[in-house]
Amino acid sequence: MAANPPGQGNESKTICLKVMFTAEADIPLSRPNMKEFRDSAELQHIAAQQRAALQHAHTHSSGFFITQDSSFGNLILPVIPRLEPQS
Repeated sequence: MAANPPGQGNESKTICLKVMFTAEADIPLSRPNMKEFRDSAELQHIAAQQRAALQHAHTHSSGFFITQDSSFGNLILPVIPRLEPQS
């Protein structure tokens, strides 16, 4: 058996690890595509809910409403119209 000089074994291990990690980084993952598809379907569902809620609000109320996501989870927000002062 031939003895490896000190440090040479560590270099080959380092090179092997680098090759493994770069090879793993190049593998395309299919999971993000499925996640993007689910997110897109979820956004379309939310958009349909927003449209239905806005249509319902306009039909059954005399107020003005806009669609906007809020931190409280409201899909539509009431708007107070600006009235010009009467002269």
